[in-house]
Amino acid sequence: MTVVVATKYVTVAELAMVAEAGVEVIGENRAQDLAAKHEIYGTAFTWHFIGHLQSRKAKTVNELCTLCHSLDSESAAGKLTIPALVEVNLSGEATKSGVAPEALAAFLELCPTARGLMTMPPWSDDPEASRPYFIRLRELAEKHGLAELSMGTSQDYRVAVEEGATYIRVGATVLGDRR
Repeated sequence: MTVVVATKYVTVAELAMVAEAGVEVIGENRAQDLAAKHEIYGTAFTWHFIGHLQSRKAKTVNELCTLCHSLDSESAAGKLTIPALVEVNLSGEATKSGVAPEALAAFLELCPTARGLMTMPPWSDDPEASRPYFIRLRELAEKHGLAELSMGTSQDYRVAVEEGATYIRVGATVLGDRR
């Protein structure tokens, strides 16, 4: 299991402390922040993209990252050249990105770089509320022969690990609440 430290609210200057702490894998949400941080700390980390991927930002993600956790559009799939995890919207929330579970098989046919799945369950103070979403994602991955699962954030990563996460995305747990 790989811990991906989410640096959405970490400034370029603050990233020095993250490097000094020995963090190996960084997850960035925005392509422009990714580029700015990578310019200074390029070889200090392995870089993952964990935010919503717009096709026009795929070039930056291809150049700087080793994995994209959030592939969910045909246009981005056509431009992405690095390995990817397909984001699945298991909650059906309109505010969340991701492929609908019933559309996953067809979407995977378009994505030769897909090697796993990712999901973001609805926010809850109770980590156990995320368990059914993590179970469902694992079942979908197994059904489609995909080995990697990106699930779990600071509030529910323990449950995600119990349900088979191969990547957890934590920020506040490691860096404190930065919002």
